[in-house]
Amino acid sequence: MARSGLAGAVRLARWADAALGPGRSGAQADGKATLSDTTAERAARELGLTVAQVRADWDTARLAGLIEVHGDSARPGWRLRAWDRDDSAVLRGWVALFDAWSLAHPEPAGHEPAAVAEVVSAMPQVLSFLQLSAGPVPVEQLLDLLRQRVRELRTERCEVPYGPRPGPAPAPDAIAAPADAPGHPAETGAPEEPADAAAVAPVPLLSPVTGVDAAPADAPADEAELAPLLDWALSALASVGALTYGDGQATLTPLGSWAVWVKLEQICVAAQSPAGNIEQSAEDMLRGCAQLRPNAARAEYRAWLAARPVGSAVTELLDAARGDDALLRGLAFEALRVVGAPAEPDVRAVVDEPALRPYALLWLAEHDGVDPEDAHEVLTREEATWLWVDTAAAVADHGEASMLVRHLESALQPTVPALLDEVRAVGHPRTVQVLVALAAAHPDPALAKAVRRAAFQVHTGG
Repeated sequence: MARSGLAGAVRLARWADAALGPGRSGAQADGKATLSDTTAERAARELGLTVAQVRADWDTARLAGLIEVHGDSARPGWRLRAWDRDDSAVLRGWVALFDAWSLAHPEPAGHEPAAVAEVVSAMPQVLSFLQLSAGPVPVEQLLDLLRQRVRELRTERCEVPYGPRPGPAPAPDAIAAPADAPGHPAETGAPEEPADAAAVAPVPLLSPVTGVDAAPADAPADEAELAPLLDWALSALASVGALTYGDGQATLTPLGSWAVWVKLEQICVAAQSPAGNIEQSAEDMLRGCAQLRPNAARAEYRAWLAARPVGSAVTELLDAARGDDALLRGLAFEALRVVGAPAEPDVRAVVDEPALRPYALLWLAEHDGVDPEDAHEVLTREEATWLWVDTAAAVADHGEASMLVRHLESALQPTVPALLDEVRAVGHPRTVQVLVALAAAHPDPALAKAVRRAAFQVHTGG
């Protein structure tokens, strides 16, 4: 269903890839990587479409990640490359379009931006209700739900006013009574208290978002304003294939129901972080996972990733991997394995960084289907030795001496002298510290002496 819904966008993205090539000038007329008039007309001729259809498919392809915008140019995204062989790429592309439903279908003119934003914020609850209903729901019922949710949003935005609290409102009779009426202070001779305007006049509640008077909490949302916006939202969701809308009712499609279920699952996962590191930075989260068992650490990675956009999460993980702590480097790439295919472009981009290259090559090999036990074969001897030293640095900083001795047995080199020769040659910045720690930990005095000699030679440049 996702493939059929995005078929037009895929067709246009492939045409652009073949006819324009990445970064060509035909798709950057306004600096936003939108199609120029000439290119749109050419695509319409060659694909047998109207110019409006071409532009609609182009926008859909961008929202679904089939076309990625970089600066003022556009080029094929990883989802387009993986479209025929990876069903998850198709589903991720459709979910990206589903998330951008309010951009895929422009809102009607004449409505306040704040009102449109309220409806967009309220629609997840409407979609959840549709998902729980598992069938057609009358639009009037959805409108009541939307009105209630918008009222809640407006109430949450209201601030408690400062200054004197308004006193009890005077009775209607007291307000209307003339000065000479029985019981008036002038008639009874009772002293007349000075009027305090601040204690009688109603104090409006101000919205911190808009700075304008907000409706009281018990005031119903304006149905005349919300009805056309609900119609727009349902039409937009129908245009991306999330629901069917007509005859005064709306029904989630199987794809829309699945998407809502996935969103709810992500919220539940994020709320059940086993170690409570969701709000931490990537570096602090990885440090918190260092003492967890592999399954518990993966659960923590999933919770942390579910709470933030994939792109920024991948960038943050790679930044943590570039630090001085080798343990965080390894854990960062374990977390990137949980991310999966969306991290591929960023991981591929760091292959030329010496500190990250072995980790990135192993990640890409496993991503391409190589058995994890055989993935090390993609590394050269020098890269494998560099990785051995980096892992030894992590063990020296965070592990026990016995672990470092056992790590010596995992080296590719058949003898310790051969290992020491190659370790000196790769130029890892932590080589001296690793060799000193290994010499201190190893029980064999002769081997420890040889390792200390090697550390001294590296330190002095010999």
